[in-house]
Amino acid sequence: MLCPSCGQRKARRACPALAQTICATCCGTKRLVQIQCPATCAYLASAREHPASVVRRQQEQDVARLLPTIRHLTERQYQLFFLFQSAITRHRPEGFARLIDADVADAASAVAATLETAGRGVIYEHTPQSAPARSLAAALTALLAQIREQGAKVYDGEAAIALRAVEQGARTLRAGAHDTTYVELVGRLLQGQAADEARPESPVAPSLILP
Repeated sequence: MLCPSCGQRKARRACPALAQTICATCCGTKRLVQIQCPATCAYLASAREHPASVVRRQQEQDVARLLPTIRHLTERQYQLFFLFQSAITRHRPEGFARLIDADVADAASAVAATLETAGRGVIYEHTPQSAPARSLAAALTALLAQIREQGAKVYDGEAAIALRAVEQGARTLRAGAHDTTYVELVGRLLQGQAADEARPESPVAPSLILP
């Protein structure tokens, strides 16, 4: 039986979150990112207790590749950066379209340009060309509005800087024919962070909360 999540590989692992059997690759790469795993999942518990050396090396490489695009950010801009990344990771375009790095870069650029224009006193909504980028731009705009509705004071300028970092990362890390390099990299980093914050004994506090 093929994995219902990817439709490509053999389903071998029982997934309590989906109540279906999925492949090992989807189990490992989508855990706590696209699949909301319960704490009772044996594969989740095993990954927390015994992270594979290859996973640790991959995380170190991912951080090293992302660092040049975020090292200039302030703490608040850094938090905004990862809040936007969480929205990007969760976003699913309509129909059969898939989100690629170019869409992420275009969406982040458009929303950043809109905020920068507003900062100069001009109200003008910049719009990406592709449908997936437009839907992602709407999701990023909605997230920023939600953050503000919850009482956080977020300036247009700092949000724009965080979005420009997203754009830079997505444009810089694109690797030839592999057009989801950045999307996958950030997904892995957020997966590792979610696993750390879910540990009962973990000293890591949730960092994606603006003061």
